[in-house]
Amino acid sequence: MLSGIFLPNRKENIMSVNVGKMDRALRALLGLALLAVAFGGFVPALAIGAPKWIAVVVGVVLLATAGLRICPLYTLLGIRTCQR
Repeated sequence: MLSGIFLPNRKENIMSVNVGKMDRALRALLGLALLAVAFGGFVPALAIGAPKWIAVVVGVVLLATAGLRICPLYTLLGIRTCQR
């Protein structure tokens, strides 16, 4: 059974939690706000076309990283906003 994915020459598991409580809350709020703006039509510039779908993708990614408590970019940069 695999216990996760490992980077060569690293002791830390890639799939370990690296998003703290405050960071998680901010990601969730911003993700929900972007989705509301994209689908709610509150901002005409984000109502149609590419800007709308960019906001949707960013909103979904923020919600996913908040829900999973794992940020792949944080892992690559060695950032950790939660306690060990």
